[in-house]
Amino acid sequence: MNYEELLNEAYEKLPKTAKTSERFEVPTVETIVQGHQTIIKNFSHIYQTLRRDPRHILKFLAKELATPANFDGTRLILQSKVPRNLIQKKLEAYIRNYVICRECGRPDTKLIKEDRITFLKCEACGAKASAKPIK
Repeated sequence: MNYEELLNEAYEKLPKTAKTSERFEVPTVETIVQGHQTIIKNFSHIYQTLRRDPRHILKFLAKELATPANFDGTRLILQSKVPRNLIQKKLEAYIRNYVICRECGRPDTKLIKEDRITFLKCEACGAKASAKPIK
C-alpha cells in the first residue's frame, strides 16, 4: 500500500466524533425554587449533552453542594435552596474534571473503570488520565 491508501484507511478508522469540528457549549442550568427545594428542570438535557451517567453527575452535585439530591423523571431535585449560578459553577467544575480531555481539550471522552480506578479516555486523541473518585 502507498502512503495515500494508508492515510485513507487511518481516517476511516477514526471515531466519527474526532472528525467533527463543532464547538462544545456548557449547558445552562434552568432551576425553579419550590419551598426548600431547588429543581433543575433540564437535567436530562444536561446529562445527555455531557454523555455521562446521570447518577454520576447527581453524586458530584450532591457532594459539592452539600445537600441531598434525587431524580424525579427528567428533573433533579436538590433538598435545599441553592442559587442557580452556584449550580452552574459546580457543573462547570464537573465538566473540567470528568468531561474535557486534559491533553487536547475536546469533550469527546468517556469514563472507563478498570479494577477500582476510573479513567477519562479521550476518543479524539486517545489520551487516558485517571479521574478523581467521587466519595
